[in-house]
Amino acid sequence: LTALEAIEQLLLEELTFRESRRIKTALVMGRLGAIKTLAGYDFAFQPSLDKARIMALAELSFVGRCEVVHLLGPPGTGKSHLATALGVEAVKAGKSVSFIALADLIGLLAKAEREGNLAAKIRHFCRPALLIIDEIGYLPVIPGGGNLFFQLVNARYEKGAMILTSNRGFAEWGEIFGSPVVATALLDRLLHHAIVIQIDGSSYRLRRHAALLPEQVRTTSTLAPTASAEPRRRGRPPKQGGAADQLT
Repeated sequence: LTALEAIEQLLLEELTFRESRRIKTALVMGRLGAIKTLAGYDFAFQPSLDKARIMALAELSFVGRCEVVHLLGPPGTGKSHLATALGVEAVKAGKSVSFIALADLIGLLAKAEREGNLAAKIRHFCRPALLIIDEIGYLPVIPGGGNLFFQLVNARYEKGAMILTSNRGFAEWGEIFGSPVVATALLDRLLHHAIVIQIDGSSYRLRRHAALLPEQVRTTSTLAPTASAEPRRRGRPPKQGGAADQLT
């Protein structure tokens, strides 16, 4: 190597090292945990899923448009895998990402409200360009949790992209959040600029033990979205001091 070629090689290695370190740090800060990739997802096992549509999402134009991606399907169909993989792609592209389960998110918001720091905590979750909220519908939402989640969703509305994963259809959100008023207000914003991906298939984790499961568990369950992907806007929910289901 000439001196110039050696310097060029050293600089390239330094840049590669710094980029690798940046990505690793961002993944840790974003709480992405176990790294999943699109290459590691078995699309052949879920034939109902349009691979081209997922790869189009990996181009991340939805992040720039501040859209919400909904990944719906029964447990084990790879919703969290795809959400994490898209988060990894966003990190590689230099975008800030945060990943959290709904129960953990509401727990943090409730704690902040008790301590008088709710506004600051909402601002914290508004900073990432992409917020991934996992496992909507898996665990009961604490009383008042739906109101807290609405405040965050309202703060990010048309300002930041989100990916939401759920094993429940939109028609069941009133049950999940304990109030149809809260569910309507949430979906009013979360479906306005939305991309809905439905995965109708069996659990990848249980694929080797399917014969041991009851018939009703083996049967593919369908999570049908609401009739319209963009419901008519129904106005903002009542302010504090209004009806029993209060939202701010």
